Amino acid sequence: LIVGAIAVAFLPVFSEYFKDKNEADKEEAWPEEVSHFTNNLLNCFFVLLVFSCLVLAIFTPWIINLIAPGFSASNKVITVGLTRIMFLSPILFGISSIFSGILQYFERFLIYSIAPILYNLGIIFGILFLTPIFGIYGLGYGVVLGAFLYFAIQYFAVKSIGFKYRLILDFKHLGIKKVLKLMGPRIIGVAADNINLIIITAIASTLAVGSISAFTISNNFQYLPVGIIGISFAVSSFPVFSKYMVNNQKKEFYNHFSIIFRQISFLIIPISILSFLLRAQIIRLLYGAGNFDWDATRLTAACLGVFCLGILANSLMPLVGRAFFSFQDTKTPVVNGLICVVLNVFFSIFFIYLFKNNYSFGMFWIWLLKLQNLKNIEVLALPLGFSLASIIETVSLIILLYRKIGDFGIKEILSSYGKIIFSCVFLIISTYFSLYFASLLVNMQTFLGIFWQTFIAGAVGFISYLFVAYILKMQELDLVVMAIFKKLKLNFR
Repeated sequence: LIVGAIAVAFLPVFSEYFKDKNEADKEEAWPEEVSHFTNNLLNCFFVLLVFSCLVLAIFTPWIINLIAPGFSASNKVITVGLTRIMFLSPILFGISSIFSGILQYFERFLIYSIAPILYNLGIIFGILFLTPIFGIYGLGYGVVLGAFLYFAIQYFAVKSIGFKYRLILDFKHLGIKKVLKLMGPRIIGVAADNINLIIITAIASTLAVGSISAFTISNNFQYLPVGIIGISFAVSSFPVFSKYMVNNQKKEFYNHFSIIFRQISFLIIPISILSFLLRAQIIRLLYGAGNFDWDATRLTAACLGVFCLGILANSLMPLVGRAFFSFQDTKTPVVNGLICVVLNVFFSIFFIYLFKNNYSFGMFWIWLLKLQNLKNIEVLALPLGFSLASIIETVSLIILLYRKIGDFGIKEILSSYGKIIFSCVFLIISTYFSLYFASLLVNMQTFLGIFWQTFIAGAVGFISYLFVAYILKMQELDLVVMAIFKKLKLNFR
């Protein structure tokens, strides 16, 4: 809630204060109004976060009784202690999210990317070195240490680009009011996403044993390309969008949005297809051992296959949403998202009904996903409903964006999609043949055999896709290569 809301609300307002100032001057000396706004926001949020976490820490025993009523008395004592320790981390994360917004504005993405790694290293340090001293509470101290490292590396990075801390506290400041106003809808949207996942998981708990695991594992994996590509491109584009909108550079905004939209699609569509074709191999490599038997592997792989239908939509959603955020419209994506949460729950229940009562519907998915002789496949309704709701949400957001700003290069996007689909035909053919020939060369009963089959088929398929894209002279291929080298140059300068 904190990181997702503050960063999105902060960056467009921060960009406004830097309006009309030369890029070369921004890192040398911040204007007084920028420094005043940033320091005031930091201090105001620090006070609010300390107060909120203090209240929550006081009422932690009652909160734990509500969310974990089945815990024993001794476990509740431990849980309360751990929770109170870890309430220090939201304070550090809240302040860090403002620093993250500043780093994004100045396109310092390397430090922004390293910060979560340091957070995890802090947790690992707590496990290895603090638990022998403090017992299980060492885990909580590790979380706080990780949050501090997350904060510290970003603080020193922001300090190096002109930030100077000052003690200012003015809750009536216009900038504070604007950020809080923008945060409101975003908080609702983030909360809705989490509630949606809780509801779907609850529905999965009413299905056959293993349904929750199949849904959760496949859902986590499908978010891998979404996080690496979709969210990464969206985060790096957000400050650029904000600058263009603040300076009324609409043509540049449209062009940049179209380019990033096509770059994401250029990478995500083949990855989605490869994930579908290699779904069984992927799940076998990750989980196909120990207590995770063959039926569980097949069912989880099938869920991943269904999730692949919505990976493109989920990858484009952060970009389209940030386009709205850049002109300080946080309401439209949230309202649209809330509607799709309702649709997701409806679709999930409806498809469960069809799987149980419509023979033809069930047999179609059994044939498509090769689930012959596998019973209790109703869990497929959940990724199917999730993917369909995601597609509707993204398409509706794109339509709303078109109505709001006009043409943003739709002709170029459609032309690019035609070439991508054509290239993917060769990807599918080469991947299928590679899977077959690789299976003749390796022992498919061993982990290494499955690994090499997956690697060879995936590599041949993706290389063939890139080769056809090169023959077609796709601009997206050049743009992706240029973007990678540009980011590396910016990060290491």
